[in-house]
Amino acid sequence: MAATGVLGAGAPTRAAAGDCETKAGVAVLSSPLAPRAGAPLRVVFTAEQPVDGELQLIAPDGTVSARSAERRGGPPYSWFAEVETPGAGIWKATLTRSGAPADCATLTHEIEVRRKQAAAPRQAQGSVWPVRLAWNRETENLYSAWIEKLFDAPLDESPSWKALHDVLRDRSRNVLFNHLALGEDEKGLVIRPDCADLPYFLRAYFAFKMGLPFGYSKCTRGSGGRAPKCTQWWNIQKEEPPPAPPPSQEVVASSGSLFAIFDSAPAATPSAAAAPKLPQRPQGLVPGFGYYMRTTIANSVHSGNGRTAAADDNTDYYPVALTETALRPGTIYADPYGHVLVLTRRIAQTDGSAGVFLAVDGQPDGTVARKRFWRGNFLFAQNPALGSPGFKRFRPVVRGKSGLRQLTNAEIAKNPEYGDFSLDQSKLGIEDFYDRMDDVLSPAPLDPERAMKEAITALDEQVTARVTSVENGRKYQNDGGREVAIPDGASIFETTGAWEDFATPSRDLRLLIAIDVVRGFPDRVARRPERYAMPKDESVADVKARLDSVLAAELAARKFSYTRSDGSQWELALKDVVARTPALEMAYNINDCVELRWGATEGSDEVATCKRRAPEAQRKKMASDYRAWFAERRRPPRP
Repeated sequence: MAATGVLGAGAPTRAAAGDCETKAGVAVLSSPLAPRAGAPLRVVFTAEQPVDGELQLIAPDGTVSARSAERRGGPPYSWFAEVETPGAGIWKATLTRSGAPADCATLTHEIEVRRKQAAAPRQAQGSVWPVRLAWNRETENLYSAWIEKLFDAPLDESPSWKALHDVLRDRSRNVLFNHLALGEDEKGLVIRPDCADLPYFLRAYFAFKMGLPFGYSKCTRGSGGRAPKCTQWWNIQKEEPPPAPPPSQEVVASSGSLFAIFDSAPAATPSAAAAPKLPQRPQGLVPGFGYYMRTTIANSVHSGNGRTAAADDNTDYYPVALTETALRPGTIYADPYGHVLVLTRRIAQTDGSAGVFLAVDGQPDGTVARKRFWRGNFLFAQNPALGSPGFKRFRPVVRGKSGLRQLTNAEIAKNPEYGDFSLDQSKLGIEDFYDRMDDVLSPAPLDPERAMKEAITALDEQVTARVTSVENGRKYQNDGGREVAIPDGASIFETTGAWEDFATPSRDLRLLIAIDVVRGFPDRVARRPERYAMPKDESVADVKARLDSVLAAELAARKFSYTRSDGSQWELALKDVVARTPALEMAYNINDCVELRWGATEGSDEVATCKRRAPEAQRKKMASDYRAWFAERRRPPRP
């Protein structure tokens, strides 16, 4: 059945109600926005249902130039195909679905490929970028499919990138690479978000390319036992005013002399030309977007945006139910202590393996890395002072009578395009939350030994990620980095500068929790045996004993290396990391050598190459004031 429109404009076509596309929940995207002969043509189909199908790109002469039966994700499910150098004419993108009614088995969309490049979009008056489309189920599904392909990699790999722009510049990953035909992904834009910025940067990038509305809130971090609160909302058509100049600038501007505050006579009134210039968004669609993302957004959002109260309407995110249909790529996870991750893929449970959720996060040094969902990476707690943690989605931004606005929780719940607002997570205790997630990931009972090995693999990945973070600190020291002051109190977990970039208190707290999870896995199986496919010929006690033995063997067999202060390699096993748990409660200080940060014992061969130690005053402060937080596996509330 042919679609009722041409997809040459690169927009997802919404077919008339009741036709095949609507029934199948299908959306289609062709990129670039205005396809041109000789330039790569990329097409994505998404669907709500897990049907088998084949995507074909058919040239004007009827030749099948590209085909793919690989179905990603779910939900949404997606297919991708590309032609490197299409010729001019009307192309057809077809998705042929197995088991569909005969008159709806093949969905066809036409795409016009022009001989010459059509006029590219321009900056719009009164908007950071022009708005062409609306957020709905189709655009949300395309957003999820774009996220999934952007960070895709085999499950047995642990991909990471030095910066988000490395991913976005990879045309094999980024379906929207140069989508606007402005060379926008080849202009060297530096995009290095931290964990709180990452979901906003991804959402803004997709909205910019697709012509969708976007906004963000200015929120508190929470205090006095209360969750963060958002007090202002800005968007691309109602921009946040640039910040006022700091007092020091105002003083300098009040006189022609830097030392005017010491003058005995009043200074002359400065001319308009002498007044300091406030930063302004530059002209041009691409420069303006780059400034808006890495300056306006980055200076405004933080981890408090993700921890707002679940029932609050004035937020950028809303909570969803813990179901496989709600937890789609692009959904964020805000932990109670300020870390934020973005889901990128769900891998369904099979007879041989548990289900998996994959996610990415940003680090203070700009690194973006992929992680799997498990208790060691996704922390959960219920405490009003910490706000509402859990899985959340971006609140839809829509056109209102007086401009752009966000949908309320009640509107989302009633909207057939969404309908996934839920307060269920806010009612769960810690164990209930993780039990519920186990059920979502793996509805069928799990083989206990296989499930434990997957938890050990997740711990292994976490340790590997820490190797990179600690190595960055070693390089900082070797490059002449100065001694870093230790922040006061809870600020060790949330600050700026070299401590934020190279110390690892938050990462180490998560690692300690992860070690506890793996070490306690046999006990967890014994506590909840009905969750596992227990062997009929073994008692619960026998299974636990066997798991204890397998755990010891696995921890001894899995090894890694780190670089010592003198550049030499030192090998450790996971069992060493587990055994050094007490030392790791004091191993986050950037001023310590890398050997101490891996828990090396004083006087050992391993620590012999150590060249730097944190000041004694800092060590005492860590031991007397801060160690209890790590020993008790808890982060203190903000003052």
